[in-house]
Amino acid sequence: MQIKRALISVSDKTGIIEIAQKLAKKGIEIISTGGTSKALKEVGIAVKDVSEVTGFPEIMGGRVKTLHPKVHGGLLAVREDDGHMKEASDNGIEMIDLVIVNLYPFVKTISKEGVSEEEAIENIDIGGPSMVRSSAKNFKYVTVVTDPADYELVVSEIEANGETTLETRKKLARKAFTLTAQYDEAINGYFRQILGEPELLNLHYEKVRSLRYGENPTQKAAFFRNPENHDANITNAEVLHGKELSFNNIVDGNSALEIVKEFDQPAVTIIKHNNPCGTAVRENLYDAFVAAHKADEMSAFGCVIAVNREFTEDIIDYMKEAKMFVEMVIAPSFTEKALKRLMTRENLRILRTGELKKDMKRTDIKKVAGGILIQTVDTYELQPSDLKVVTKIAPTEEQIRDMLFATKVVKHVVSNSVVMAKDGVTVGVGAGQMSRYDSVFIAGTKAGERARGAVMSSDAFFPFPDALEQAVGYGITAIIHPGGSVRDEEVIKRADELGIAMVFSGRRYFKH
Repeated sequence: MQIKRALISVSDKTGIIEIAQKLAKKGIEIISTGGTSKALKEVGIAVKDVSEVTGFPEIMGGRVKTLHPKVHGGLLAVREDDGHMKEASDNGIEMIDLVIVNLYPFVKTISKEGVSEEEAIENIDIGGPSMVRSSAKNFKYVTVVTDPADYELVVSEIEANGETTLETRKKLARKAFTLTAQYDEAINGYFRQILGEPELLNLHYEKVRSLRYGENPTQKAAFFRNPENHDANITNAEVLHGKELSFNNIVDGNSALEIVKEFDQPAVTIIKHNNPCGTAVRENLYDAFVAAHKADEMSAFGCVIAVNREFTEDIIDYMKEAKMFVEMVIAPSFTEKALKRLMTRENLRILRTGELKKDMKRTDIKKVAGGILIQTVDTYELQPSDLKVVTKIAPTEEQIRDMLFATKVVKHVVSNSVVMAKDGVTVGVGAGQMSRYDSVFIAGTKAGERARGAVMSSDAFFPFPDALEQAVGYGITAIIHPGGSVRDEEVIKRADELGIAMVFSGRRYFKH
């Protein structure tokens, strides 16, 4: 269907002059309204005002201008229906083949500090969504463009064939309905807010692909992404090589990447079953990698690894020497030679993230039967000045550094959790136990002699002195935890009796 008439009415005028000039050059008649019409005329583009088409002026301050049969009849008519076309002819309705419309900036308006209710309501678009929906419904004949990013595609198809393809029109229609749905959702949310009614949360995620299976082969699964998120994370990472990512690869990869993003210095973490079995920071990435692996070599078999610096060849030399079996490697970048060598491992999944930084506005979503829980992510970085020394013995500067390091890791360990660390490397991790005592037992058993002189971070307070006594028995010399137990004084007294340093952070780090 050759495009002969276009209706252009936009709030966001990005690129509108350029596309209108190209349409005019093709001999396409342009109809427009208000500010858009004025902008086009100012650069010499021939434009027919909507009022000329409808025979009716724009009224009520522009609230009513395109809501007219001569507009919507031209958009909704089924061109192959003789009855539709006769009625159009009898009523002087001409067809409109292309609609370029975007909507009043309602979300931007209500985001302004101190915006009045009157201003918010005036920025609820009525004619725009109506034209968008009419055009999208009739995509078989009408091309609707709501995003300046699509101008080039539409113009290129018109210049090549005088029309757009049905596939393009259908995709643009889907995009148009997404726009109006999100627009109405924003208005709904605004009214709920000013009326003090419960929020209605609609999450918009687009499918990346189906997965072979979920956590287990008996479960079906798919991977979806938030199209509005462009941060350096597991979802947006570029897969360079290897087998298709599994459900568990994605979960483990996310945990790994979020841990190394905690650190400014070169850091490596090794993940198994969504928990770190080894994490280390050093002055260079190679040393951090070796330290993280040696923290728990047995658990590292079949692991997921993330680093926060460029991946280099010397690390591959170590992996080969240590005969490491690795499922996935994630890094901001890889040297050319390192990537080439890693790609000789046929099944190794290799992901590149680009520059890493924390997503400070991220939310965490947990699913429960029949509902979801949403919370902000704790992105606060604990400082030495936040720590309250509660024992007679104060920690050394080295112990404080290790306590802060261990706390950054314990945030990512499933509760109840403790992390034992020394010289910037984890020596023992206790995860997911029903009692803190058991978590300390696991961490201490893993650490062995390496626990002597190490520090320990606990994700929550000690309700009794028993876990503290157990940690000291393994050789722990300083402990950090939030404090806040009704038995804090009893625990502090026992720490003093045992001759260790203990500090309260005032921050709990449960991860369920």
